[in-house]
Amino acid sequence: MKKLSKVCIGFGVFLCAMFAVSPVFASEGGAPDGSLLTHRMMVLVMQLGVILVAAKLGGIVATRFKQPTVLGELIAGAIIGPFALGGVATPVFADGLFAYQGAFPVSPELYGICTIAAIILLFMVGLETDIGLLIKYSVAGSLVGIGGVTLSFFLGNFTAVAALRLMGHVDAGPMSPYALFFGVIMTATSVGVTARILSELKKTDSPEGVTLISGAIIDDVLGIVMLAVVMGIITASRATGAVDWAHIGAISIKAILVWLIATAIGLSASHKIGKILKLFHNRSAIALIAFGMALMLAGLFEQAGLAMIIGAYVMGLSLSRTDVNHVIREQLAPMADLLVPAFFAVMGMLVDLRYFASMPVIAMTVCFTLVGVIGKVIGCGGPALICGFNIRGALRIGVGMLPRGEVTLIIAGIALTTGAIDQQGFAVAVMMTFLTTLVVPPVLTRLFQKGGSGLKKEDTKKNGESVVMDFPSPEVAQLLQRKLLDIFEEDGFYVHTLDRRLHIFQIRKDETVISLTREATRFTFTCLPRDVPFIHTAVYEVLADLDRIAKALREPVDRKSLAKGVQEAVQGGGTGLSLESRLSRDILIPKLKGTTKEEVIDELIAVLRDAGKVTDTESVRKSVWEREDSMSTGMQYGIAIPHGRTDAVSSMACAIGIKLDGIDWDSLDGEPAKIFVMVVSPASSTGPHVRFLSVISQVLNKGGREALLKCKTSDEMYRALTAKE
Repeated sequence: MKKLSKVCIGFGVFLCAMFAVSPVFASEGGAPDGSLLTHRMMVLVMQLGVILVAAKLGGIVATRFKQPTVLGELIAGAIIGPFALGGVATPVFADGLFAYQGAFPVSPELYGICTIAAIILLFMVGLETDIGLLIKYSVAGSLVGIGGVTLSFFLGNFTAVAALRLMGHVDAGPMSPYALFFGVIMTATSVGVTARILSELKKTDSPEGVTLISGAIIDDVLGIVMLAVVMGIITASRATGAVDWAHIGAISIKAILVWLIATAIGLSASHKIGKILKLFHNRSAIALIAFGMALMLAGLFEQAGLAMIIGAYVMGLSLSRTDVNHVIREQLAPMADLLVPAFFAVMGMLVDLRYFASMPVIAMTVCFTLVGVIGKVIGCGGPALICGFNIRGALRIGVGMLPRGEVTLIIAGIALTTGAIDQQGFAVAVMMTFLTTLVVPPVLTRLFQKGGSGLKKEDTKKNGESVVMDFPSPEVAQLLQRKLLDIFEEDGFYVHTLDRRLHIFQIRKDETVISLTREATRFTFTCLPRDVPFIHTAVYEVLADLDRIAKALREPVDRKSLAKGVQEAVQGGGTGLSLESRLSRDILIPKLKGTTKEEVIDELIAVLRDAGKVTDTESVRKSVWEREDSMSTGMQYGIAIPHGRTDAVSSMACAIGIKLDGIDWDSLDGEPAKIFVMVVSPASSTGPHVRFLSVISQVLNKGGREALLKCKTSDEMYRALTAKE
């Protein structure tokens, strides 16, 4: 938290400094009234810069408090927006950086960027939709989604009508734009928030988790369809001046048919689209062309009277079935990371904070939040009980469907821009989103931590076939993993790294989907039964290749030439690694007591233990001897460098000792070793293990060896090893 505070303070100082020198730039930037295009672009660039930094800081703060980043981004936007700090006068911006123009809180240019962000967000949501999962849990997920949407819509609609009438609109009814939009706003569950919570709880693959994700997907689909229908209803009523039910019915049917037909065509043609995209080979080209198609379809949907985000979602949903799905997501992730936080920050900027001190707004927020909780817990939990879940499981599903997020805010933003709701209504929608999202993580965590199955009867069916293989050592498994993934890619598969640290991969080609997880020496493949022989064949071929490589390595290798190259100092060839930062006097031993290789290794390990560098001496001993048994670490010129990798150390550690009498170490030149350098690194480290071995070998050139062998104390050894010459 201290580091975070320093970052926030630094950002504040930066803003103050920027505003202090801004008159200098103002004299060169053009007319302050915004009449010049260059001035408007300058304002846009500065606004976007402030938004990106503020949104990132807000997301970091939210993460620290274990809340979704969207909440932090929304709050950050509200703080820097036109109704707060953004409206404060500065030397260059007389009305504030985000001056409120009266018609709409943000500029058209900035809102245009956010429109692109909304499109990429819904495009990515569509790509992340698992069609197979959706079909598998279609009954439970559909009933949960439909139940939550239906009850939430009617409760939200009736609550909005009651609120309008209390505010004096006695003629307000369920078909008023305000009530219709609030009904839709109450329906959408945040797939992203729900998935994040389940992932942190490691419950994504549980019956409740799969049903929740499936239900949230159905929920969002229905919410988007309802948005299209509501927009059609509002368009019809505005065009005719009255509620023309025939026209409304036609518009509603058109909206549903356009969505369903576009989705059906997209899904049926998905593999053909994928094959066309793969013709470009380059991954970035595939992703950019796919996103271009999403933009075009979004524009066509808008032209047809539907929201652009619906078209983006349909394109994402269509491409979710292709084997280039992850390629597109990986390539577009940086763009989404750039634009989506800015979108949520701008959504926060649309909120007039003055309404948060208004008792009517607070009262409406409390009412809509309670209605939102009831709509999801009962609307989703009830169908879950019918589908085989017990009370515990139904509560988990009902609470898991509570959080509103990105889709809710997009719908609320559309309602605000079309004039269907006012600033007060938008403030209520944002506050309801805050509250429903804030309450879910602690409650859902507690419900899952209580343990126990959420099903009335245990589900004994397997999700696919699991193939488990064990190998002799982590090194062999790691080498096998690399070769295996290479073979898959050479065979036309797309390998997607889902979690590099945990070694989780997804391998896809057309209809074939294989999941691979490696834990130390164990491989676990998950696939359809038809793909099991293919996996065994692939692993067998990789093992055959490795066996050929092993046989080739048994052929004579000129180790002396290699060792000579290692020990030759390269003048002026810095490695960027400082020995001063790696050495200390307590790990330098001028007079070793051991008289054999075993005794010296144990003595150096004891030195590391006494210096607090290792936690498990037996593990260190095992790793060092494994390396020693495979190939002696005795070099030339009286130097031995025993080393190994083990998780008994958190970072690279070394110990250096001298034995003037010399010890037989099976060195390359047959001479006894007198200088011993033990290096131990973490097993999974990608740190400077090899670089350190290279540096220490170069330091111990002829002059370095002679100087070190003359040392009588650890202080003298330290000076000899860190000498500049």
